[in-house]
Amino acid sequence: MNPTDLPAPPLDRPALAEATARFTAAAAATGAADLVYAQLDSPLGRLVAVATPTGLAQLSYEDFRGGLDAVLEDLSVRLSPRIVEAPARLEDTQRQLEEYFDGRRTTFSIPLDWTLCGDFTRRILQATAQIPFGATATYGAMAAAAGNPKASRAAGRALGSNPIPIVVPCHRVIGTSGRLTGYTGGLERKIQLLQVEGISLG
Repeated sequence: MNPTDLPAPPLDRPALAEATARFTAAAAATGAADLVYAQLDSPLGRLVAVATPTGLAQLSYEDFRGGLDAVLEDLSVRLSPRIVEAPARLEDTQRQLEEYFDGRRTTFSIPLDWTLCGDFTRRILQATAQIPFGATATYGAMAAAAGNPKASRAAGRALGSNPIPIVVPCHRVIGTSGRLTGYTGGLERKIQLLQVEGISLG
């Protein structure tokens, strides 16, 4: 048998992991990837943070979105399939979230990418981002801030599709009567976030 016909020896696991890490780092550093992501731990469970060169585009509750594979598959269709894991690129997001949950941060300074939002949703979420830490606002107030005071139901739908929860604090938006309504990560998480900010609605 010709030696060139022999199969190449399998790459051992540490070498494969190292090669994968080198490729991922190179892709992220050279711009070969359109999206970078990282899995972040938080008191509310594992989060998946995804960024473009513009900024943070999505922050998902991993269990609520069907797991990491489901999140990445959705983004590959909606944004780009050129996505790599690059935790170093999202270290600042991780740090700011840790400071928020530790009570050492009341505002975020993370650049955001609104690509996943339509025009009305973006206006609603940008207005929501202005609600101060420890305060709440109503759906009607958010609709008015977005230029359509009669669109409180549409504002609710826009907030329900918020791709960047916590950082864009849709948990601070409540019903006119003070009643808590739905939340993209589940109502229990909304309550926990309000508690982080010292808000008790009885």
